[in-house]
Amino acid sequence: MAANESTHHFITLLPNTIHSLTHSIALMADHQALLSSNNPIRFGIIGCADIARKLARAMSLAPGVTLYAIGSRSIDKAEKFASLIGVSGTDHEIIKLYGSYDQVLEDPCVDAVYLPLPTSLHIQWAVKAANKKKHVLLEKPAALNVAELDQILEACRSNGVQFMDGTMWLHHPRTIKMKDLISHSNKTFGQINFIYSTSTMSVSPEFSESNIRVKPDLDGLGALGDLGWYCIGALLWAKDYQLPTTVQAQDVTTNCTGVILSFTAAFHWDISSNNTAATIHCSFFSNTSMDLTISGSNATIHTNDFIIPYQEDSASFELSCGAMFVDLHIGWNAVPEEVSVDCELPQEALMVEEFSRLVRGVVYDGVQPNCKWPEISRKTQLVLDGVKRSIDSGCKLVQL
Repeated sequence: MAANESTHHFITLLPNTIHSLTHSIALMADHQALLSSNNPIRFGIIGCADIARKLARAMSLAPGVTLYAIGSRSIDKAEKFASLIGVSGTDHEIIKLYGSYDQVLEDPCVDAVYLPLPTSLHIQWAVKAANKKKHVLLEKPAALNVAELDQILEACRSNGVQFMDGTMWLHHPRTIKMKDLISHSNKTFGQINFIYSTSTMSVSPEFSESNIRVKPDLDGLGALGDLGWYCIGALLWAKDYQLPTTVQAQDVTTNCTGVILSFTAAFHWDISSNNTAATIHCSFFSNTSMDLTISGSNATIHTNDFIIPYQEDSASFELSCGAMFVDLHIGWNAVPEEVSVDCELPQEALMVEEFSRLVRGVVYDGVQPNCKWPEISRKTQLVLDGVKRSIDSGCKLVQL
């Protein structure tokens, strides 16, 4: 066959090939949709913390998901929580209420569990859940330290169950859009030189001494775990999860039991990672802020609400490219562009949907659990541990 005949033969077949491929993709999508509706992933919630109300709502919004069971330390607490999320008495035949955590894990109909427990209890109940073949959606911070997290991840790996931590903002379409802009392949943004992030909230004096999030036996990491997890995660996300070379904490405030209430930390990546520098500030003493600024050699992106968007159905960020002063330095050549991104579902529902999609692949298609999310959690925990070591050493520089 001549070269031109071969080319012609390929061209005449291509439309049929495309049609066949498109048809196959459509069938796969229909299959997944049918599988989701006929076989929803059945969640059990273990622990009735306030954040669990948000996730219960997310489960009602996410396709292919159902809240199947609620477990608390007593049946009264489970019933009270069910009432708070709008579960009526007639719904109890659909949503099981249990007066212990173990009963949820023993229920053979539960596919996955969401664990909004104090951090000190994560290792016990996440490992128990994995050993009972329940897929694990674990509230952040994932653990008190990486040694505990490694035990959780090993239990999930050895039992073939999916793991994901509850960092919701990573699942927002705005996050995906920002990532496209700062990626290495985008020459418009250039090299990332500096990252700045805050997570702050103003609490009462009673909170800083007695809230679960500042009790050494429950959430001993305090602001480092509760707030720092987000900021550290944002730095790693921006840097494609390359670990910084060094970290150093400063300006640390603790309560009377030694739990961290406020801190600042500086990070540095070596020359192999473009010598990027970063600073985070996390505090229970300042007005609410959730800032993220990423400065590149050619552009900057900034958002004030990266953890929880101002609105559920859309979120925005500022993009500034090629900024410079005008003549006499009396102004700028341009104002930042506001980039808005619509969101069909709240970010927590998108997180539940993605987690359930991965679980469905394991349960119904026999695929291996996805390793991306466990790796993200572990790297975040590693850097968090580095900040803790710096704080414990009197704010010395720590090599990672």
